[in-house]
Amino acid sequence: MSRVDVQFYMDKYNLHEVLPERLYPHLSLHTVEKGEQLCRQGEQAKALYIVVKGKAKVFTTSMEGKTLVLSFQTPIELIGDIEYIQNIDIINTVEAVSSVTVIKIPYKFLRKHCEQYSPFLMFLLKVITDKFNAKSNFLKLNVLYPVEVRLASYLLSHSFDEEHSLVTGMHSTKNLKDTANLIGTSYRHLNRVVQQFSDLGLVERKDKWIQIKDWEGLREMAGSSLYE
Repeated sequence: MSRVDVQFYMDKYNLHEVLPERLYPHLSLHTVEKGEQLCRQGEQAKALYIVVKGKAKVFTTSMEGKTLVLSFQTPIELIGDIEYIQNIDIINTVEAVSSVTVIKIPYKFLRKHCEQYSPFLMFLLKVITDKFNAKSNFLKLNVLYPVEVRLASYLLSHSFDEEHSLVTGMHSTKNLKDTANLIGTSYRHLNRVVQQFSDLGLVERKDKWIQIKDWEGLREMAGSSLYE
């Protein structure tokens, strides 16, 4: 992780309005490169992270080693908020899809300076309720839309950062079972839809990868439905 200027992002997102000045000396900025993990499921939670740049994916891992992607996070989002409130270990692993920059706030200073600070508490409440709303939209997408729309949405969500810049157009075929679980379909049906996309020229399936060939076609397929 590398350190850069905290002040720039404090100004960009008006964080001065929700964080007390006495907390500023304890803030630090960190950048996690694509593929690196910001935090890992089961580890002790020690800090709150405010995502200020990039896109991260949140996933859980079963005891058998299977992974399930739960959501994608872009600015301005909190990581470690539930753990902070409930005083528990890290619930899910968070991994950078693109280069991700976060403001790190150790819990011990957060508890000392913010537990009675209403602007921060209102900010925390808004973020958590936004997560509930996102989860509702996620469930709606999985229930109301066909697999074709869900897969197109997943491929697009996993390929662009928060500024809609291309991160990658390659998706490993070894993750297809996890993708099937995420979008609520069977592995067999997902393979049929991937073949359908290939026949339409939307993607090309290789030995270990699925490569997106027609971005606009996928956007048209997904419409306004995205796993975000």
